[in-house]
Amino acid sequence: MFCIQCEQTMQTPVANGCQYAMGMCGKTAEISDLQDVLIYILQGVSAYANAARDLGVVDSEADAYVPQAFFATLTNVNFDDARLIEYTEQALSYKAKLKAAYEAACVLQNVEPKVLEGAAQFTIEAEKVTLLSKATDTALNHDVSEVGEDILGLRLLALYGLKGVAAYMEHARILGQKNDEVYAEFHRIMARLGENPSEMNELLELAMACGHLNYSVMKMLDTGETEAFGHPVPTKVNMKPIAGKAILVSGHDLIDLKYILEQTKDKGINVYTHGEMLPAHAYPELGGKHPHLVGNYGSAWQNQQKEFANFPGAIVMTSNCLINPETNGYADRMFTRNIVGWPGVEHHTGHDFSAVIEKALECEGFKFDEIPLYTTTGFAHNALMEAAPAVIEQVKAGNIRHFFLVGGCDGDKKERNYFTEFTKAAPQDTLILTLACGKFKFNDLEFGDVNGIPRLLDVGQCNDAYSAIQLALALADTFECGVNELPLSLILSWFEQKAIAILLTLLALGIKDIRVGPTAPAFLTENLLNHLNEQTGLRLITTVEQDLADILG
Repeated sequence: MFCIQCEQTMQTPVANGCQYAMGMCGKTAEISDLQDVLIYILQGVSAYANAARDLGVVDSEADAYVPQAFFATLTNVNFDDARLIEYTEQALSYKAKLKAAYEAACVLQNVEPKVLEGAAQFTIEAEKVTLLSKATDTALNHDVSEVGEDILGLRLLALYGLKGVAAYMEHARILGQKNDEVYAEFHRIMARLGENPSEMNELLELAMACGHLNYSVMKMLDTGETEAFGHPVPTKVNMKPIAGKAILVSGHDLIDLKYILEQTKDKGINVYTHGEMLPAHAYPELGGKHPHLVGNYGSAWQNQQKEFANFPGAIVMTSNCLINPETNGYADRMFTRNIVGWPGVEHHTGHDFSAVIEKALECEGFKFDEIPLYTTTGFAHNALMEAAPAVIEQVKAGNIRHFFLVGGCDGDKKERNYFTEFTKAAPQDTLILTLACGKFKFNDLEFGDVNGIPRLLDVGQCNDAYSAIQLALALADTFECGVNELPLSLILSWFEQKAIAILLTLLALGIKDIRVGPTAPAFLTENLLNHLNEQTGLRLITTVEQDLADILG
């Protein structure tokens, strides 16, 4: 196996990464290799989808399928070999269908067919032994000895960023959001990466194209969520259990939570969010409408094995991030959904959650209420825009001197204490915006307010970076300056591919001087980091004291 896509990867040269019997995330070498072969086949599907589109032939089913199957290869999403082989079989079917449609269109339009290279030429049977036999040929570092680590690193920057885009595309699709231009651009980038480009400038352009694409996709996802559930409003959320039967919903897909809430009404079951699902409480059609959505249980994804083991009810994992549920003995009361999978864990399809409800009623539930502990979420773009005049007034009065966006993924490295200490050290005349599960490092702390404006503003899930961007653009417009001239600093934690997609979005939009940590992505060589620093000011975090001194002068 070869995998270097997340922060857990072994800190070795780019050419190595996780390459033994099991990755640091827990996936086996077989799963990793099956994912690599699937990716290469999907790139071939995109190659024909791209070529067919040039002749006016669009297959909407394939458009939806490729990002969905690509999502299965993200960190901590799908560990089930049987389902990965099913995705591969379906991908081969779509490839054959699109190839035939493309060639037929060429005949009808009297066009000479293109000779497609790379992944488009790859053919194989969807049988496990055969697929694994091609793992070496399709490994992402198969030609590193020829192209070098810088080129490999840039390919992976674009590919991993596109994985994050694919995940957001699938989240948006589930909410009924589709866009032909988005699918076309996705296929273009995916197809080109399947040809193993090796020119630095082109690869940098592809990475930035991923960033621009992701901005469009985050807008789609924001539209889907707000049309379905209303605009979030600032909401206090209890972080402690209360007595009663219980269902825990984790992941990102709010629509699953909606169905669960509707089907558990008046059944004596309390529903809890977990991890990235916390912002659901702020949506009027979710937390605002269903009083049995009683709180958030636990913290960020990396703590789930201990927290889920102690949760006395049914658990639904709607999307990433999944860790081995067998270790601590709760696999029998866990249900995976959508693209998530673990061998032996019941995978739930459709929108009837009766099996989940039955399991919750069988379980003991919480015996007593714990003393409440609250956090506040729901400062998405509508709420931020409503607060903007008051914020601007405080800035002009000199009461708010700087904004920090401290967001991103959480993880278990001790170096991540930096983000807690940074927020604690931020001066009282500064505001802290946060989003994604990195907020669990500090969202239980008391930060106070600036003349009634809370100093900590929880914007939402990772895709809600879109809301933070909208605030920055509004502030820049008000103060008649560029975004990079605002008293705004981005301090980001990364872990997996969605975070890479958001970083590429920010860079593509021209936002400079972003600080990222706790470590550099292992696929970025020193040369690439230096280049990105020269072009964009991107840099690694250092110490809290030094970074605050540099930012605030």
